Amino acid sequence: DVQLLESGGGSVQAGGSLRLSCAASGYTYNRNCVAWFRQAPGREREGVAAVYPQTGTAYYDDAVKGRFIIHGDNAKNTVSLTMNSLTPEDTARYFCAAERRYRHTMFTVDEYNYWGQGTQVTVS
Repeated sequence: DVQLLESGGGSVQAGGSLRLSCAASGYTYNRNCVAWFRQAPGREREGVAAVYPQTGTAYYDDAVKGRFIIHGDNAKNTVSLTMNSLTPEDTARYFCAAERRYRHTMFTVDEYNYWGQGTQVTVS
């Protein structure tokens, strides 16, 4: 079975930083795209960053561009999301997703086959 496990969430003051990590078991990240999504209470899940670990090519939503950095570590089979200059608007549960179906755009929820359970990020 494929399992994605997020870690690194927590509470931070505005302007601070957090680093999330997503480790995979039963799946090799460098085969396909890995993305981070987030979902705030009462809002739809939205994509914030994606990476092709094999090439390092990264993509970002405009809301996080210049503040977040996504990185794939092929040796450790993990994908990290470093979040800087955090604001209360970044408060959400963050999920990693893997293996695109190539039926939708990369920041579409239905695009990915595998999901983690998420990790909470709270910015105050």
